[in-house]
Amino acid sequence: MDGNGRWAAQRSLPRTSGHRAAETTVIDVITAARSAGVEWLSLYAFSTENWRRPASEVDYLMRLVRRAVRKHAPLLHARGIRCRFLGVSDPRIPAPLARDIADLMTLTRANRGMTLTVAFDHGGRGDIVEAARSLIRSGVPAEAVDERHFAAHLPYPDTPDVDLVIRTSGEQRISNFMLWQVAYAEWMFPPVLWPDFRAPQFAECLHAYRHRDRRFGGIAPHPNGETPP
Repeated sequence: MDGNGRWAAQRSLPRTSGHRAAETTVIDVITAARSAGVEWLSLYAFSTENWRRPASEVDYLMRLVRRAVRKHAPLLHARGIRCRFLGVSDPRIPAPLARDIADLMTLTRANRGMTLTVAFDHGGRGDIVEAARSLIRSGVPAEAVDERHFAAHLPYPDTPDVDLVIRTSGEQRISNFMLWQVAYAEWMFPPVLWPDFRAPQFAECLHAYRHRDRRFGGIAPHPNGETPP
């Protein structure tokens, strides 16, 4: 969800105004994804690298996220959305926010309408390191480690591999997002800034994704079903 700061700068507003405006987009995209039949939606809200931002901005983001969690929890639960948070391990996260996040996950854990994963205090490299540590602690012999065993030690191992990544604002970087899970994801980089991104743009991305030829390193078969030599 990229472009909040630039959105605010274009309007001669403080960066915090961009973050506040982004909340509307978040709810709009969640609603659009649910309506489109998307079963797993992940939103990259705050990376482990974002702690480097000015303390005043980080503090504002923490308060904004807490307000959003408390405000929208009833709606998310009513719509049958299971909420998960990927990360949330840094001790700098305010305790009241951590409690509200835990309460939201508990409230919605039995829902199966859609799984919403909010990557918050998340870093893909950190997840991979933690998975390696978990494997070592579990005593798995080196020769027994394969992709399936490794993935089982990642956070939320039931999460399927990512099919489509949409990064708004036109920036074309991974930014340490779910590095293991995006190995064969399709990527789209719409130029619109996140606070201006809405359901129609989301639908356009889904439409374009459905027309991608996903071969996963293989070769597309001929129309008669045969694989070319």
